[in-house]
Amino acid sequence: MNGSQIVLSLDRVLRWIVQIAAINLLWFYYTLIGLCIGGVFPATLAALGVSRKWIMGNTDINIRKTFKQIYREEFLRSNLMGWFLTIIGGILYLNYLAIRNASEELLFVIPFAFYFILFFYIIVVLWVFPLLAHYQTTWFAYIRHAIIIGLTNMHYTLASGLVVFSVVYFSLDFPGLIPFFSVSLATIGCMWFSMQTFRQLDERTN
Repeated sequence: MNGSQIVLSLDRVLRWIVQIAAINLLWFYYTLIGLCIGGVFPATLAALGVSRKWIMGNTDINIRKTFKQIYREEFLRSNLMGWFLTIIGGILYLNYLAIRNASEELLFVIPFAFYFILFFYIIVVLWVFPLLAHYQTTWFAYIRHAIIIGLTNMHYTLASGLVVFSVVYFSLDFPGLIPFFSVSLATIGCMWFSMQTFRQLDERTN
């Protein structure tokens, strides 16, 4: 490898680092614009949408313009889905507290049923936003497809969960990276694994 090739490779790597950091900064910016409670879900979907375009080969897009467009177009839809899942998660957490405080008085089947439901909830959370970024369908279809795809592609489900866990773990160890490489790495990783499945589904449909 000669000097010019090394320079080109470094330039490509640095450009990707800057673009990944840009997605992260845009996520924080648009989350704050939405006063957090109204901005976090459309900002997340916008980050997934930009990641999707990269994975599909559209690497020359204007990141800021594309992010802003997806954020505005998906503001209502992403918030409805995000807060619906948040409320369900809150209910599950309250049930967890109740089970923990009364564990000795409960039959075995009740904690088992709770963790069974929690398992499906985690699958839906991991898959529903990538589905929102790639497809246009009904609410019920998003939930149903998230469960079916998550169960039939458990290796990708586990990989996406590992990506999210790793990002959270390293972000806690190195908090200085959070503004630049936390959310963007998680969305790119999860979207990449999701697209492996979506491409196969699209090929079968076509």
